[in-house]
Amino acid sequence: MSDDRSSPLVFLEHQSYRRNRLADAARLLPVIGAAVLSVPLLWPGADSATVLAGEAEAVRMSKAILYIFGTWAGLIALSVVFGMAARRWGQSDGPQRSGQG
Repeated sequence: MSDDRSSPLVFLEHQSYRRNRLADAARLLPVIGAAVLSVPLLWPGADSATVLAGEAEAVRMSKAILYIFGTWAGLIALSVVFGMAARRWGQSDGPQRSGQG
């Protein structure tokens, strides 16, 4: 005979679920940052063969530096937002039980 009992479904509270997703996004931020900061490596340079062939125009160094520092500032801003949200949700949960382990 087959066993018709199924395991009970586990549901997290909304606060716990949001806090876990926020932590996941914060862990993913360095990976996304590395990918976005490596985009200038794909841009054609002044000595690129495609530029010499006339197919693409070289990206100016000033634009590349502005892109890098703008991306860097954006990553800092996102990490501040994640930190503020984590602190706000941490305070709304109240004191944590110390007996968990």
